[in-house]
Amino acid sequence: MNECVYIHEFIDIIGHHRASYMQHMTANWGPIGQEERNQLCFGVWALIGSTGPWPKTVNMWEHDGWSGLAASFAKEAVGRGAQDPSLERWWAKAAGFRSGGSDRIVVPAPWTRTITELCAAGVRGDVYAHELVTVEPGRAADLLERARDGSELHARHGWELAGAFRTAMANEHEAILLWAIPTWQQWADGERDADLARWRRGLGAATWNRILMVDAPLCPFRIGRQPARGDRVDWQD
Repeated sequence: MNECVYIHEFIDIIGHHRASYMQHMTANWGPIGQEERNQLCFGVWALIGSTGPWPKTVNMWEHDGWSGLAASFAKEAVGRGAQDPSLERWWAKAAGFRSGGSDRIVVPAPWTRTITELCAAGVRGDVYAHELVTVEPGRAADLLERARDGSELHARHGWELAGAFRTAMANEHEAILLWAIPTWQQWADGERDADLARWRRGLGAATWNRILMVDAPLCPFRIGRQPARGDRVDWQD
């Protein structure tokens, strides 16, 4: 049973700095988060701009439950500007790559696999479908269960449900589904599948927004493990 709590982030990238930002988050911040906060990188992806706002990345971080997240926040909100003073150099470097973003705390369906389990199972894709779904208040958990029931329908095109989450600290109206898709052609096949379209309409969601992403070079889905200190690059690069 997955009892982790996750931070989900949409990050606004400055100009052409998306590659540098993704490297900075995985190679530089990833190991720090593991060592100092028991935080794992669930994933860092580049959003395909033709399917949504650009230039952006999507980041997800896995914490050891609510207490683990609380400990991380307690370490963060202590310095100038509510930022960990030991990371002042890291923050300064990151500021040159990003202009802001939008975060949410999300909790997984109990059967959603942790990033360690996903890596062990070899789950990955050439492309990932990220779906942000809104429903009537109180129905987000039900949407996740119905998405699980629809896994077999998606599997006809190789789409694998890598994550199912509902937004916390809200009124149970929002869910996030993450599908790992082996090839771009299998994504296209899924998009034109009338049965999948009918399945989505049948869920009665208020909104259903799907974007596409590709993983960063050091995303755990791609390398099959957490980024390590040996993967780090000089911050001046």
